Amino acid sequence: MGTAVPLRRQADRPAHRGGSSVRAAHVTTPSAEDPVNAIEVGNVDIPEAPDGWSRVEIHAGALNMHDIWMLRGVAGGAPCVLGSDGAGICDGEEVLVHPVLPATAGRGVAHSVLLSDRGYGLLAEQAVVPAGGVAPKPAHLTWEEAASIPTAWLTAYRMLFTKAGLQAGQTVLVQGAGGGVSTAVIALAKAAGASVIVTSRSEAKRERALEAGADAALRTDERVPDLVDVVIESVGPATFEHSVKSAKAGGTIVVCGASTGFTAPIDLARLFARELTVHGSTMGTREEFAALVAFVGEHTIRPLVDSTVALDDVRTAAQRMLDGDAFGKLCVAVR
Repeated sequence: MGTAVPLRRQADRPAHRGGSSVRAAHVTTPSAEDPVNAIEVGNVDIPEAPDGWSRVEIHAGALNMHDIWMLRGVAGGAPCVLGSDGAGICDGEEVLVHPVLPATAGRGVAHSVLLSDRGYGLLAEQAVVPAGGVAPKPAHLTWEEAASIPTAWLTAYRMLFTKAGLQAGQTVLVQGAGGGVSTAVIALAKAAGASVIVTSRSEAKRERALEAGADAALRTDERVPDLVDVVIESVGPATFEHSVKSAKAGGTIVVCGASTGFTAPIDLARLFARELTVHGSTMGTREEFAALVAFVGEHTIRPLVDSTVALDDVRTAAQRMLDGDAFGKLCVAVR
């Protein structure tokens, strides 16, 4: 298999098995200016499995913006294997991996310390994961579709059902069309009996959102036909004023990201006059993960996959993510 890279052990990082290695997408030296070319694909040592953890033969993974932050050196700690999304075989069963470390979820908070942040990345031929952190793969899903679910779809599920308490007959506004969370929101909300409006600056992405099941697709600055019950916000300053204007009295805005910056003005008069609720939301618990996977199976939902590349071509997918060209999940076939 060639010479394995012995990823450096840090105080909060796993030990590695000498002489046993797998191919993986990893980062040794992050680059804020050129994150895509910080990706390396090659052999790395397999981490030791802590007590209560299991080994998973990864068949497919998917990229998230969190991987780009890791490549830039903003998240995680290099050197490390990339990837918080994965699906594969664990103890003879087809499974999806819950991407959150168990010690970081509790007291009603599902904080986003991911497996990859602590040296247990999933874009590898084999990974170690908490034994209780897997869920059976719905039989109707391909490996790539299954690998699309853990991070983006869990984020969407918690936002819609735990934070916003979405009910059939309500209307959801999704700011920004095309990303993993937004395409997940469309599918999950529609399956729950809600209506969905999406926004995008791109006419092509608005059209794709309609094809994916959205009931309406508007320009980012376009007024909604009727005020909505729930707003899913991941864009930030570029859309937050529109989100506040679009929520009906008693409505809920749930924020999971800020791709255009971290500070946005708030119209306080609208906020208190309409008695709006604003929630922050990050990832999801094991219980929510199990409920999400069961929901996907019950409704035979198929995650939207933009494209799939081989492990050796993961830079192509990362560049596509950086360029903002994708609609749906960017997947990686590991085996």
